[in-house]
Amino acid sequence: MIFFRKPAVSWIVVFLGNPGPKYANTRHNTGFMAADAVSRKYGVRINKLKFKALTCVCEIGGKKTLLMKPQTYMNKSGDAVRQAQSFYRIPTDHILVVSDDISLPTGKLRIRRGGSAGGHNGLKDIIAKCGGEGFPRVKIGVGAPPRPDYDAADWVLGTFKNQDAEDMSHATDRAADVIGVVLSEGIEKAMSLFN
Repeated sequence: MIFFRKPAVSWIVVFLGNPGPKYANTRHNTGFMAADAVSRKYGVRINKLKFKALTCVCEIGGKKTLLMKPQTYMNKSGDAVRQAQSFYRIPTDHILVVSDDISLPTGKLRIRRGGSAGGHNGLKDIIAKCGGEGFPRVKIGVGAPPRPDYDAADWVLGTFKNQDAEDMSHATDRAADVIGVVLSEGIEKAMSLFN
């Protein structure tokens, strides 16, 4: 009798966004846009429904990696990540999360070893359900609302236009490069190269 072992995944890369055409290309779906860039760069398809997410197991930087786009909506992202984390027994510091950030200018990247949610509901839910703040992240700037009285929810659910759309295309391609460096050479190297 032959027994097959499940593939040993050593990293989970989570791309935050909201499912469905209503949210496509919105600022809050920058994580999903980065997932598309990773798909192009590595020639993979993130399309297998598992762990309440669209997923793909592939090798990046010599590491067997689960790529996932949670389909739970942003504020429940931790539900999907927790399922995958439990299944593969992944420590929190091997969960790399890619998300939008309104505190950064459009297209600017910031790589962090951990930290607070900074008001981001997807990060907040992952922190609450997956073992705390100690997971690395790639934040992609989407710019701040144009006025102090502008509703932040309306801002992040708006789409990119003109130069912002072009800047985001470059930023998500760079985010795919960041992921490769984090997995092959570590978070410190990625921070020194891209921050």
